[in-house]
Amino acid sequence: MEFIVEFSVLVVFFVLLVLGTGVRILKEYERGVVFRLGNCLEQLRGPGLTLLIPFIDKLTKVELRTLTYDVPEQDVITRDNVSVKVNAVVYFQVVDARRAILEVENYMYATSQLAQTTLRSVCGQQELDSLLTERDKVNSRIQAILDQHTDPWGVKVTLVEVKQIDLPQEMKRAMAKQAEAERERRAKVINSMGEFESAQKLAEAADIMEKHPLTIQLRYLNTLREISAENNSTILFPIPIEFLSLLGKK
Repeated sequence: MEFIVEFSVLVVFFVLLVLGTGVRILKEYERGVVFRLGNCLEQLRGPGLTLLIPFIDKLTKVELRTLTYDVPEQDVITRDNVSVKVNAVVYFQVVDARRAILEVENYMYATSQLAQTTLRSVCGQQELDSLLTERDKVNSRIQAILDQHTDPWGVKVTLVEVKQIDLPQEMKRAMAKQAEAERERRAKVINSMGEFESAQKLAEAADIMEKHPLTIQLRYLNTLREISAENNSTILFPIPIEFLSLLGKK
């Protein structure tokens, strides 16, 4: 009698264990791809409670949230033969869980490897100046290439951002000298423009004074007032403006 009871308990425990292996719970951002005797079913499972046939069905979970891959630092030689180190970050999302399982062995690993090779290829086709100043174009081009190749896998690349570009020390020094020379050039241009405008104004003032001689006398008196205000100990001896006119004629 005891043997029958123990056997019944074992049978019940085995049945519950078998039934437990056929129950899966999928979260809101997960979908399940079911293989029945090796054949992939068309319909995806989830979210929520999913029942499987024990020992016949096999379920593979696929996450639908946006995933982030940090591309490690890559050694790149630009088109103008400058060696730099570039890293980036890639954002991608599974839009077709069935293709992500059937079309590629490991879609995350495949996407990461493709991101590394594409980063080296695109950056290697750019000159250093365009790589530094046109980063948005580089990001868009990498994103377009990745999205084109991952589309058959059911993966959508939503964003690519080049994070950092490390230059050699000698290149940093050369760029610093170039920037300093550019600042000096702009300062000289601005100074020359100021002198040119000042000369124009003086020429215009001379034309006005030539047409109106009285302005010369007013300017003379104004200069005397300014000198006397700056240094009160200065003794001034005003010279008649007519005397200056005589000197000007001679």
